[in-house]
Amino acid sequence: MWVFVRIIGTTHLQSFVVMVIMCIHNNKSSERIMTKLWTKTALLPSGWASDVLIEIGKDGRIADVQTGVPEKGDRFGLLLPAPVNVHSHAFQRAMAGLTERRGPNPSDSFWSWRQLMFRFLDRLTPDHVEAITAFVQMEMFEAGYATNAEFHYLHHQTGGTPYDNIAEMSERVVAAASTSGIGLCLLPVHYQFGGCDGRDLTAGQIRFGNTMDQFQALHAKAAEGLGVLPKDTSVGAAPHSLRAVGVDDLRTYVDHFPTGPIHMHLAEQRVEVDEVQLHWGARPVEWALENMGLDDRWCLIHCTQMTLDEMIWLASSGAIAGLCPITESSLGDGIFDAVRWLDAGGTFAVGSDSNIRISLSEELRTLDYSQRLRDGTRAALASVDHSTGRRMFDGILEGGAKATTRKTGKIEVGYWADLLALDATSEHMWGRGGDTALDAWIFAADDCLVTDVWSAGRHMVKSGEHVSRRDIVAAYKRTIDALKDAI
Repeated sequence: MWVFVRIIGTTHLQSFVVMVIMCIHNNKSSERIMTKLWTKTALLPSGWASDVLIEIGKDGRIADVQTGVPEKGDRFGLLLPAPVNVHSHAFQRAMAGLTERRGPNPSDSFWSWRQLMFRFLDRLTPDHVEAITAFVQMEMFEAGYATNAEFHYLHHQTGGTPYDNIAEMSERVVAAASTSGIGLCLLPVHYQFGGCDGRDLTAGQIRFGNTMDQFQALHAKAAEGLGVLPKDTSVGAAPHSLRAVGVDDLRTYVDHFPTGPIHMHLAEQRVEVDEVQLHWGARPVEWALENMGLDDRWCLIHCTQMTLDEMIWLASSGAIAGLCPITESSLGDGIFDAVRWLDAGGTFAVGSDSNIRISLSEELRTLDYSQRLRDGTRAALASVDHSTGRRMFDGILEGGAKATTRKTGKIEVGYWADLLALDATSEHMWGRGGDTALDAWIFAADDCLVTDVWSAGRHMVKSGEHVSRRDIVAAYKRTIDALKDAI
C-alpha cells in the first residue's frame, strides 16, 4: 500500500481510500444488531418520561420507544435528542487563539480578523483540511452535536486554480466525516465576487471563487462524492452572502438548486448593511425577502443587524435563523434579538462558525446571557411553560432539523437515532430533574456532563471521549506543526 501511495500521490488516492473504508463501514453497519438503550429519564416529544427503553434499528433509526419499562439493555444517564451544529467553517479551528492581538487599526473588527484568516488559509492543503475537519467534528461530537452542517468555501489551490478534481476539498470534508462518524450536511459555498459592485476577488478570496456554471459543476461532483457515506448524509447549497454572488444568480438560486437546504450569511455586519443599501437600494434582509423567495428551505446565518420590522417579516417567511453566539461575540458582530424573534414565531438553530470554541452548552448560555445584558433582564428566553434551557434546547432541535432537512430532533420511531446522554450522577445534576436538569447543564455546568453521543445509531462518544480521539488528535497536532508559521 505504501508503495502504491508513493507512486500515485495521496491526493489522487484519497477518494479510493475513503470509498474502501466506507464500504467496510457500511458492511459492518448492515450486520449491526438491534441496540437497546435504557434510561431513567428521557426527553420525548410528549415531554419528560421515566424508565425509557429505546431500540435502535440496523438502519440507524429509532425502531421503538417504550416508557415505564424495568431496566434492561445498556443503561445511560439522562437521554436527549442530539442537535445539529448548523454552521461551521472547520478549517478556522486551527486559528483558534492566534488572533487575539489588536492590529494597527484602533477599531479592530471582523474585517481585520478576516485579513488574518485569508493569510492563514493560503497555506492549507487538502491533507490539512481533512485533519482539521476530523478534529472539529470530533469536538462537536464530544460537545453533544450529532450532525455537522459544514459551510465549505475553501475549494481551490493557492492562486485560485481548481484541483484536477474540482470537488477535491469537499471530498476531504467527506473523508473527515468517514473518520469521525458524524452526520454530515455538506454545504458547498458559491463565492464569486469581492463585493456588491461585482469587483474581482482579492488574493485572500481567490481560493473560494467560482462562476455559477463552475459552482454547479463543483456542487454536482461534491454531491456524487457523498455516496460513500451512510444514508443519513445530505447536501445543500450555500450562496456565501449578498456581497459574494451576483444579483441575477441570487434571484434565481432556488431554480438552480430546487431541492435541499440553502444557507447564506445575512446582515452580519454594519459595513455589509451599508454596502448592500448603497449598491442595491435596500437593506440586506429587506432585499433578500423581496428578491430571493425566502422560505423554510433557507437558513440565514447571524442576522445580527436587523430592524424590528425586518425581523418580524423574516420570521414570517419560515426561514431559520442560524445563530453562532460565541463567534458573534468574538468578532463583535452584534447581538441577535432572540427575544423578539421568538415572540414573532421565528425558528432558530445554533452553530460554532469559526470554531474558536466548540461548546454546545456555551453557545446556548451565551445566547441567553447576551439578551439579559442588552435588556437588563433575567431568564430572557424562558416562557410561561418552559425554563430558559428547555425553550432554547427545544428551539435548536426543531431549527437544526429544518435547516438540514434531517429527520432528527425527536426520540421517536422513524427518526435518526441522534442521541445525547448526560451524566445524571454528576454533582451538577444531583437532585435536578425535568427542565431544571437542562438548566443545570447549560448554566451551572458545561459539556463535561456529556457522556455518550450517537449519530444515526453510530455510538461515537463513550464515557465522554470520541472512540477515535487518539488518532484524530495526533493527525491534528501534525497539521498544526506544519502550519505553525502561517500567522
